Amino acid sequence: MFARFEALSANVSTTASIIDRFEPISLAEMDGVKLQDRVDTKYVFGEDRLPEVFTAMLPDYRLLEVDGTRGTDYRSLYFDTADLKHYKDHHNKRTFRSKVRFREYIGSDLVFLEVKRKTGRGRTDKKRIRVDGIRDELTSEQQAFVMKSSGLSQPVQATLWNYFTRYTFVNKNAPERLTMDVGLRYSDVSGERELGGIVIAELKQERADRTSPFVRIMRSRVMQASGMSKYCVGMLLMQRNVKHNAFKAVLLKLQQLRKAA
Repeated sequence: MFARFEALSANVSTTASIIDRFEPISLAEMDGVKLQDRVDTKYVFGEDRLPEVFTAMLPDYRLLEVDGTRGTDYRSLYFDTADLKHYKDHHNKRTFRSKVRFREYIGSDLVFLEVKRKTGRGRTDKKRIRVDGIRDELTSEQQAFVMKSSGLSQPVQATLWNYFTRYTFVNKNAPERLTMDVGLRYSDVSGERELGGIVIAELKQERADRTSPFVRIMRSRVMQASGMSKYCVGMLLMQRNVKHNAFKAVLLKLQQLRKAA
């Protein structure tokens, strides 16, 4: 047990030192790569692989730095219909589906209400409005925004909290962003649970480009693209009474990665 703790501590220290080596990019500089209409590609791997992945990324990516800090803490409150249509649409692999959440950039005054939609042909469209803070219930104006943006007529209600730390990278030579989320945890009225040891990387591009440096890094390490919804996994982690047959492979992979990390 002590040896495992020492190994984890060494990995965290190594990762932090590599993070410091990335060329920084500011929020203002990132305006040209917002990519609200984009193609997303996800990769899920163990946190123990971060040092080698970060090292390979150094020549091609800049890392977002805000007020001298690298890595931003987020919290989100997901909303779904009373019959959990958003969760079920994802489980049933519907081509057109939506996700609704408040998202707060902790430590700043930035809070948004977001509607993220899968629009077909692998594309993702995100619409958002800035709000004063996260509410357990949407105002009538916010419900109207959600319905218009999602194309659904059903109102939504608060379902699940999610917390994580995100590192945001920008390709030096192409309109491409990459986010890496670590330290995931969830909470609801029943309590709180962590999903430690896992990295969720999401490559965001105008169109799928397999020549991306990050795609090559993943391929060279035999890390294949793998879909994973933080919302859906959180629902299962919090032991909600929902069907999950379609997510069994994802849950098995997460269990294996956490054991190895």
